[in-house]
Parts: sequence; C-alpha cells; structure tokens
Amino acid sequence: MAVQFRDYYETLGVSRTATPDELRTAFRKLARKYHPDVARDKKVGEERFKEINEAYEVLSDPEKRRKYDELGSNWQQGQDFYQPETGSGQQGQPRSGRTEFHFDGTGFSDFFEAMFGSRGSFGEHQFTEHRSGSFNQNRSTQFAMDVEADFMVSLEEALKGATRQIRLRRSTPDGAQLAIETLNVKIPPGIREGQRIRLTGKGENGGDLFLNVHFERHPDFQVQGADLYSDLEVAPWETVLGSRVTIPTLSGHAKLNIPPRTQSGQKFRLANLGLPNKSGRRGDLYVLVKVQTPAHISERERELWQQLAAVSNFNPRAPTK
Repeated sequence: MAVQFRDYYETLGVSRTATPDELRTAFRKLARKYHPDVARDKKVGEERFKEINEAYEVLSDPEKRRKYDELGSNWQQGQDFYQPETGSGQQGQPRSGRTEFHFDGTGFSDFFEAMFGSRGSFGEHQFTEHRSGSFNQNRSTQFAMDVEADFMVSLEEALKGATRQIRLRRSTPDGAQLAIETLNVKIPPGIREGQRIRLTGKGENGGDLFLNVHFERHPDFQVQGADLYSDLEVAPWETVLGSRVTIPTLSGHAKLNIPPRTQSGQKFRLANLGLPNKSGRRGDLYVLVKVQTPAHISERERELWQQLAAVSNFNPRAPTK
C-alpha cells in the first residue's frame, strides 16, 4: 500500500548535509516553538511537534539517516511511496500475502513504519508465529501471529502514566479495507524506552499486538535511566556574582541557586525531579551550566568590559601552581 513520502530535512528546515549539531539546534528551536505546552494552537502544535520528533528521530540516528538518504533526493513531499521489498532504496511494489496493519495515534507516520518500523521491510521483526492453527478443508493453515508497531511516549506520560487511544486499520496488500478498531492503550508511570506494551489478541488471527516504546524527544531534557539532564544557559555575570534562576521541570518550574564563581560545565542535582524508577521513586534532574556570551554589545558595554579586563588579574591560560 502506498504511503506519502516525508521530507525530514524540509521538516527541520536544514540541508541534506546538515551536521549533528545543526540538526540538534534546528530540532530544539522548532520543538520549543511547537511543544504543546507553549504552542498557541494546541492541535496544530501537537501535530507539528510529532512531525519534528519523527524527523529528528531518523536524522539524528546515523543508521536510520543512511537508509533514508539511500532514497535519494528525487522524492517530493507527499508523493506516493511504496515500502521497498529489498531495502535497496528503490520504489517497489506493495507486499503481498498477510494482512497489513496501519495505525493512527502511535506518534509515527505510515511512512516511518514502512521505512523503519517493526512492521516495515527495513525492520528486523514483523510477525512472530506463536501457536499453530488448524487445517481447513483446503489443508491451508491459519497461524496466529504477533504483530509489532512503534509507539511514541512523551516524558510527561512516562512520569504520570496515561491512557491513549490508537486506531488500528487492517487492510489487504492492495489497500482494501478489512476492519477499523479503536484501542485503549494504558501507559504505566515509569515506563522505559525499549519496553513493550502488549495488547492481547489484537495481532493477526488472534495473535498479540506489541507496541515498542520510543521516548518523544524533549527540547529541554535528555534521559538516562530514571534521571533527566538539562542544559542551563547563563550569562557570565550570573556565574561570577551568583544568581537565582527559574528552570523548567517535567512537573512545572523550580528555583536553582547558582553560587558565586560557578564554573561553566558545573553540574547541579535537583533530587526527585526525574522519572519514576522500578520502585516508584523518582530519579533526579541534573542541570549543566553553560556560559553564554552576548552576540552583540553596545559601546557602553564594550567600555565596561575593557575596564574589567584592565583591572582583573584573572588568566585562565596561566599555569596552575
């Protein structure tokens, strides 16, 4: 079945030669603009945020990016695309044989699933035989098959737990509709990336459906186990003189004291502001200080910096005693 091609470079607004740092910068800029918590239009923001996440999921992963780039630059956004049979990157024909499964509400597009998902030809695992069927009069066997799909979970959902609805569409390889079913998916608090959510009996011929959990990329936080890590950009005088700043957390905002003479790269720990661990206790939030210098300064500011340079005896390149 044909799906619409997605131009991930266009989604992030970068060139096909963009470096990892350029990709990261573009993602964070767009993610902060369209994150559902801050977007003016929540519905539009949510859809754009999913598109941005999917694009970054692919282009930030060297192997996924390589496979995606094999498609070449001749595809147009929205153009019909058939998942390749062999992974050669060339346009193929729809698969034949078993029922096709398509999902709405997982956080990933049909194009992503066709290229990289568990049910796609690029995926490592599509169907698993888990029990024998019975022979019919034509001596053909109907096997129950487990089916896998990718499922994007936000950090907020991993923190508090949630119930999401997804729509499962079953069709034949030529696109003929077989059935549409709405499923309630329970996301437990403390779920981890790489875990699987099992929906019993929702696979093929009575098999199970497994949803492989991927964490949604967040513009402010990186995840390591139950701990979260965040960069804090500060002005030079805030680290020299000390300051008190407001920082975002998954459950609101918190105040952080930056002591005088704080060094760039210094890390601060805020206890119990991470994700739940196996025991239900929350991990920690670690904040990494990054000193930023002004891109533009006035003449008066230049004079003051020159005066500071003249009276200061600080030399970071001087040998330590």
